[in-house]
Amino acid sequence: MSRIGFGFDTHKLEVGADLFLGGILIPSEKGSVGHSDADVLIHAICDALLGAANLGDIGTHFPDTDPQFKGIDSKKLLKKVVALLNEKDYRISNIDTTICIEKPKIAPHMEHIRQKLAEVIGIPEFDISIKAKTSEKLGFIGREEGISAYAVVLID
Repeated sequence: MSRIGFGFDTHKLEVGADLFLGGILIPSEKGSVGHSDADVLIHAICDALLGAANLGDIGTHFPDTDPQFKGIDSKKLLKKVVALLNEKDYRISNIDTTICIEKPKIAPHMEHIRQKLAEVIGIPEFDISIKAKTSEKLGFIGREEGISAYAVVLID
């Protein structure tokens, strides 16, 4: 039986912070801040996968009140989520994502992000879609105050 999951995450952007997307450090004067490494793309994918398998959400498994997750590399969280799905005999069919950020431009990094995610998750790059959008200078994203990511997954 196929199941669909949806995930979303958003983080504040600050000057001098690192910007991790899909496990890749993206050169930028502003980066995302959060309890972990604040990788909004991986967090959205984790929530989508957990939701598809009806296993709760990222906060249930990796609460921001737990010091063991302070500053953690989000790729480790994604590996744990994939392991949870494997325990339930789910197979990831495909992942479709959208990153919303005004700048920097994400297009030059998309292939590297896909490669890294495919490596971490253990699925072909072809099964991972990365898209990026600006918000046309509107809202907190347009003012470069924050970043958001959306993910939809199909599991069998």
